This record gives sequence, structure tokens and C-alpha cells, in this order.
Amino acid sequence: MSTAQELWDDVDAYFTSLLAPADEALSATLRDSEASGLPPINVAPNQGKLLQLFARIQGARRILEIGTLGGYSTIWLGRALPADGRLITLEYDAKHAEVARRNLARAGLGKITEVRVGPALESLPKLAEERQDPFDLVFIDADKANNAHYVEWAVKLTRPGSLIVVDNVVRGGRVTEADSDDPSVRGTRAALELIATHPKLDGTAVQTVGSKGHDGFALARVVD
Repeated sequence: MSTAQELWDDVDAYFTSLLAPADEALSATLRDSEASGLPPINVAPNQGKLLQLFARIQGARRILEIGTLGGYSTIWLGRALPADGRLITLEYDAKHAEVARRNLARAGLGKITEVRVGPALESLPKLAEERQDPFDLVFIDADKANNAHYVEWAVKLTRPGSLIVVDNVVRGGRVTEADSDDPSVRGTRAALELIATHPKLDGTAVQTVGSKGHDGFALARVVD
């Protein structure tokens, strides 16, 4: 008899093969990321397709990603942009950023994507100082301890109608542990509580099961 995880894997494999099949650029991104020693924590293919659909539903022209890794989710998001669109992705680790730049160039997205290196909480204020046009979608998938800070910056860098997606909010169910001393759990709970109380946000959270185990994401719309 199959375990729950085996069943989740089988369902994800079916959904992915039917609705989010890999191509050479995506497959090469995963291969190169693994060969470069990056942790295998990229989004699942069907989750990448979901991000792409969010961006297309938004009619996004400008996307901000916090947490690049090898650029796998960046490719899914970047493919939703028009030819004159722009995606800025923030990555803490210079090695990861270099891998991502190669992967994005191979995917034909080098001209519309920019990988900025350094702690996101240093890059975000600099981004605000540039006074660029607001972002239509923000995807947050970096260190979870700072999730609430990332959400706060996402609000500052967007406009009414923009979408904010926060990944990995279930933490295997540990998000319910109010007395947790795990920084990732505490940071995630703080972000969810901010979404619940912020006057400019209207959001929800959804738990998922699949090839990445028991997890989920939060989704918030910026309102007037």
C-alpha cells in the first residue's frame, strides 16, 4: 500500500506531466542547480505554473521576487511578462545568483530579468530609493524569519490591485504552534498576522500537499 507521500508524488507527477510539462530550459535549470550544490528547495513544477498563471491573470508587467535560488521560479514568472516587462529578483548568496543568471540567460530571459545580490532587507530600501514604477506581483520565498518584513516592503513597493504571494507558510503544520521558538515559524506567523491586520491587505492562506510535502502559501491583494 502506498504511503501518503508516495500518493502525493504520484498525483503531482500526473498534474505536472499534463499541465506543466518540463522543457529543456527548466530541466537544465534544475540540473545545473543540483550540479552547483544548491539545495533542492525550488518550487514544484505545478506550483511554478500556478505562479505564472497568477502573473498572467494580473496582467503583470513588473514582478519582484525575494529569494532567487537557481532561478527556477524566476523562469516561470518571467515567461508571463510581455517583451518590455521587468522582473527583479533578490538573492542573498552570490554563488546562487551566478547560477541563476546563467539559467535565466539560457531561458532567453536575460534582458528582462535582473538578479540583485545581498541581504534582501538591504536591497529593498535601495529599490525603494530608485522610485521605480510599482510592482504588479511580489513573490516572497526567502528566509522565513524575515517574512513579515518582506510583506511590509512588498506593500510599499506595489499599488492597489497588486498581488503578494508568500511561499512555505505551513511549515509541515508547525505554523499553528504559537509558542514555537523556530525563527521560520515565528516569522511566518508574523507575516500571516500582518496580512490579517494590515489595512492595505486582503488575503488568505491555503495548505497544500504534494511532492514538496505538507506546505502551502499565502495570497494577499493590495487594496486602497
